Amino acid sequence: MSDNESIVQKNTTNNLLRRDVRFLGHILGEVLVHQGGNELLAVVEKIRELSKSLRAQYDPAIYAEIKETINGLQPEIRHQVIRAFAIYFQLVNIAEQNHRIRRKRDYERSSGETVQPGSIESIVQRLKQNEISYQEVQDILQEISLELVITAHPTEATRRAVLDIHQRISQDVILLDNPTLTFRERENLREKLLAEVMTLWQTDELRNRKPTVIDEVQNGMYYFDETLFDVLPEVYQELERCLDKYYPNETWHVPSFLKFGSWIGGDRDGNPSVTSDVTWETLELHRGLALKKYEAILADVMNHLSFSKNLAEISEELQNSIEVDKEVFGPRTELWSNNDEPYRIKLAYMIERVRNTGNALAESNEKYASPDEMIQDLYIIERSLRSHFADFAADAYIKKLIRQVELFGFHLATLDIRQHSREHELAMTEVLKRTSIVEDYSQLSEKEKIDLLSKLLDEPRPITSPYMKYTESTEECLNVYRNIYKAQQEFGRNCLHSYLISMTCGASDMLEVMVFAKEVGLYRKEEDGTVVSTIQSVPLFETIDDLHEAPEIMNTLLNIPAYRASLNQAAPMHEIMLGYSDSNKDGGVITANWELRVALRELTDMGNKNGVKLKFFHGRGGSLGRGGMPLNRSILAQPVDTIGSGIKITEQGEVLSSRYSLQGIAYRSLEQATFSLIKGAVLARNPERPAKETQWEAIMKDISETAQNKYQDLIFRDKDFMTFFKQSTPLPEVGELNIGSRPSKRNNSDRFEDLRAIPWVFAWTQSRYLLPAWYAAGTALQTFYQNKEENMEVLKDMYENWSFFRSMIDGLQMAIAKADLLIAKEYGSLLKESDIANRIYELISTEYNLTSELILQITGQQEILDNVPVIQESIRLRNPYVDPLSYLQVDLLKELRAIRETDQDDAFLLREVLLTINGIAAGLRNTG
Repeated sequence: MSDNESIVQKNTTNNLLRRDVRFLGHILGEVLVHQGGNELLAVVEKIRELSKSLRAQYDPAIYAEIKETINGLQPEIRHQVIRAFAIYFQLVNIAEQNHRIRRKRDYERSSGETVQPGSIESIVQRLKQNEISYQEVQDILQEISLELVITAHPTEATRRAVLDIHQRISQDVILLDNPTLTFRERENLREKLLAEVMTLWQTDELRNRKPTVIDEVQNGMYYFDETLFDVLPEVYQELERCLDKYYPNETWHVPSFLKFGSWIGGDRDGNPSVTSDVTWETLELHRGLALKKYEAILADVMNHLSFSKNLAEISEELQNSIEVDKEVFGPRTELWSNNDEPYRIKLAYMIERVRNTGNALAESNEKYASPDEMIQDLYIIERSLRSHFADFAADAYIKKLIRQVELFGFHLATLDIRQHSREHELAMTEVLKRTSIVEDYSQLSEKEKIDLLSKLLDEPRPITSPYMKYTESTEECLNVYRNIYKAQQEFGRNCLHSYLISMTCGASDMLEVMVFAKEVGLYRKEEDGTVVSTIQSVPLFETIDDLHEAPEIMNTLLNIPAYRASLNQAAPMHEIMLGYSDSNKDGGVITANWELRVALRELTDMGNKNGVKLKFFHGRGGSLGRGGMPLNRSILAQPVDTIGSGIKITEQGEVLSSRYSLQGIAYRSLEQATFSLIKGAVLARNPERPAKETQWEAIMKDISETAQNKYQDLIFRDKDFMTFFKQSTPLPEVGELNIGSRPSKRNNSDRFEDLRAIPWVFAWTQSRYLLPAWYAAGTALQTFYQNKEENMEVLKDMYENWSFFRSMIDGLQMAIAKADLLIAKEYGSLLKESDIANRIYELISTEYNLTSELILQITGQQEILDNVPVIQESIRLRNPYVDPLSYLQVDLLKELRAIRETDQDDAFLLREVLLTINGIAAGLRNTG
């Protein structure tokens, strides 16, 4: 494609996006008139125009007019104005998501044989062009591993009912591109969309209660049901297609390197609602959905495989399998009555087995004992189809189903367990006191704890008894382990494996988990002395200090014989989780990025010295202040030599709906992840560190130390900071949004240390500061730069040639672009003491301006985000619509807080505040 053709195509597709936004905006306008009359539409339009004018050029008169207009709104019309702007953003987001799918399709349609950058085919083509052999490709595919773990972290502000409407609107808007629609069909489509937007207007976007854990489990399962069950196998199909194309004389069955896991129903850290019974119910729901999907797919396959044995000779293997089924079930003509259609007969028996699986009352020979048994039946069908040259049918209907069973089994997704280290210590203290092993375990030194726990782990004798009565918390702690053991027997070992320990501070934290695991048989020593362990304790290193200590903690642990024996002796591997949220909250974005990189490197070196490969679990949030970035970038953001035995990454909150609600976007995200995984694996085999990297790392270390001091000077050492934060952001009100089952604070404490990272980031995003995502960067960079041109050249060189530094700077400029200090200043009026508001605002504003100036110098750009014009334009277009919601939020917070100070409340006013929170979250496309 020529450059001119590319420009024309880009302009055309952008015009289609604008068409969709205008189209949906006009429909919303009709709904506003229908629901609130012309007066409502006129007010909304007036505020919108004033906000656009103010954005184009600041004018005190226009500012005064927009504030006066907003302040003069009566409560009922104000309520509708808030909803109008909030719903507009929902519609814009739908249009933009659809446009991403459209751009990919347009590229594929117009590029002919040209391979799309970042696609699976592009990386396989590169492997071939670089003369990487078949065997080396096989080795790479065996090495790579990515598990995406969905979590219930409360950052999805949108209700499921609203997301369902979004999906229907999205499907209808896509149809607008169909050139064969008649005039009447297009009118019908418009009427249908009008009905959907009307429904959206009359659907409550706020939850009337906090979701239960099971509500959250079902929300997570939605993505498996709607997209992942189909999209994930398609990624594998595309990879195998490309491998067949570029390595045509080889046989390919790609190992299951890309899977999904979950924390929902297993993450009990700070959430007392996640009990052992809830975890068990979660596993049952997971199995129920997997079996329901298989039953529906088998029924569909049955409709297609109408082959008659009078026209096609089936394999003897399939005939024998059917005979075995007949012996088990009897003739059962009601399952399928036509004896001339053997595939349908076999599939009918398979459906019956699937229905019986999980039914405790069914006979064991009438159900599948494991997914492998179902896969064996599918392979029997596949081989038979190919024996009479029905390869197309085998590829179309059986091959994908085999992959689905390989990926999802009967457990749907591997569930991780997570608990705070403090809970294990409390339980261990009680257990050891009751057995008179030690009076107060919690008071032992770390060395004494390690020595005692190592001895207990190595000894066969139990330390608990079913006849002893423990406190409720200790009993619940023990029940978790009992249920894990029971679950592995019932649902298979793949249902649960990793037990994560929040706030890991020492090797004893992990040993405690393994000693409790030994109590129920998850860790056991056989008669010949070999150890069998079906669970692994996974440390979660979260704070900056913990990251510093992590290599020594892991080295100590791996040199304890009883613990080391729990690893696979043939190929020892250990999982380690790194927390991006709390490290950022603790040390700031620059220091967190740097210390995480250092920890990755040092832990990898430690693992290599101990002969243990490490699988790193990256606890990234959706927002910039919690390590959020596109999935493919997050894979390549880490040093390639730390990929080791695979990667796990959390997917949470609004990331789930933005990446996995629509199949086209889900596919592209997973395709790009596959591209990055393979690219990273190739680079790891031939690592090329920039020649100046050692010098740059020394510079970065100094920058990080300066950034941490600057950040902590404000967050920890400024006596007025917490007053500023709590009063100038909607932090207290965010907790009333009912977006998660988990409390926003640990131990119901008001200490900063106990504030969770999610509401910390959420509140700063709402007030338009986005402080956690950029603060202290400017001072840190300036300390090295010192207005010396030669130093700026070094920073430019680092940006140009060091992926770590480029990723960090680009993340900063994304945050700077989304932040708005003029709007943020409005929130200062919420403080009772204006001198605190003005002083801290000036500190933040000065740092913001310095950071912006240095980013532009380092990147050589004229404006922030010149490197990503699509996002730059999106932010520019969204801001005039977000601003009115921010003005409204500030006024509403003042009014609500004034009422609450008199020990009264106003539910309608709170509702309006929460609506602005939802609207701003939709407008900025970020929460926490």
